Parts: sequence; structure tokens; C-alpha cells
Amino acid sequence: MKFSSIPGKLFKYFLQGLIILAPVTITIWAVFSIFTWIDSILPNLIHNLFPSFIGVDHEGYPRRFPGLGFIIVIVLVLIVGYISSSFIVSKLVELFDKILEKTPGIRIIYSTIKDFFEAFAGNKRKFDKSVLVNIESNEVWRVGFITQEELGQFGLQEYVSVYVPQSYAFSGNLFFVKKERVRILTDISSTDVMKFAISGGVTVIDE
Repeated sequence: MKFSSIPGKLFKYFLQGLIILAPVTITIWAVFSIFTWIDSILPNLIHNLFPSFIGVDHEGYPRRFPGLGFIIVIVLVLIVGYISSSFIVSKLVELFDKILEKTPGIRIIYSTIKDFFEAFAGNKRKFDKSVLVNIESNEVWRVGFITQEELGQFGLQEYVSVYVPQSYAFSGNLFFVKKERVRILTDISSTDVMKFAISGGVTVIDE
């Protein structure tokens, strides 16, 4: 082995190790951060309401019981989701929802957050119809998702709204496009299309 080739091989091994470790490390860090954030909600809330109930540690922070806050928050969310399916509770939730949506100032924040979560997981899911959309040139196509199929309120009768995600980001752009410039993707799941778009086309979609 020539001495001059050693730096090149070391750099190659470094890149291979980075490719293996980076996704694992970032995933673990993201999961741990979410777990820690959720787990800290309960102690902070109890400490604010009842300062002497759980006490503080030697650094002056609310005393924590690792995992307990996370479990209670998850159980609470499950209970709310379960009881909200009953008729009486669903009506109360609907009434509370209308009050928030009509309250000046609050309605902007509330409705935006609500629509965002429902677009991914609610009954009004929006990112479930993946498409190829032609915007700039007849020879260039982008991956996107139809979010509205009727745009009469904008005076655009023959248009649909298409959300086009950006690669390696959770942001994107919204376009109003004529229906004839949109192709529905029927053989690929919306999840695979989203991963393909965000990864910059690197993700391989199985046939």
C-alpha cells in the first residue's frame, strides 16, 4: 500500500462510518429530546400549582421521577382521545372548539395548529393524495400533495392547491395549479412520496 493512498482510504472510512452513525445518532437524540420534553411537563406543572408537593432538587429544579411524567402525559392523551368519541363529550369539544375559533387573536393560533395536526392525522387528512405537478416548465415535474381540490373562493375554478415539500426540511411551498398540470400518483403511498421528497430523491421506493 502506498503511503499517499492512506489519507484517501481514511477519509473513505470516515464517510462510511458517518453514514452509519449519523442517522442512528440523530434519531436517538430526537427521541430522547422528545421524551425529556414530555417527561418534564408534569413536574413543572405540579411545581407551579403546588410548589411544596414534589419539592426541588439540589439545583433548585422541580424533582423529577424519570419516565413518570411521560407515561402520565401519554395516558392522559389516550384517555382524552377515547372519551372524546362519546356523543356528549364530542359535543362539548365541538362547542369549545367553536368558542376558540371565534375568539379574536386566539382563533388564528388555535385554528392554524389544529389544521396542521388534522392535515397529518385527523379526519381531514390533507397529505394523502400525492401528485406530480408541473409548475415552471413542461419538462420539469415536482412531487407534491393536493390540499384543496376546489378554489372557487379565490376565483380559480379550474385550479387545485398543491403543497410541494422541500428536501431535507419540514417547510414547503403552496402553489395554485391548473388541474391539467397535475398527475395523481396511484401506485405509490403518500408516506413513501413524502420520504422521497424530503430525502431529495435519495430514498428508494420499492415497486
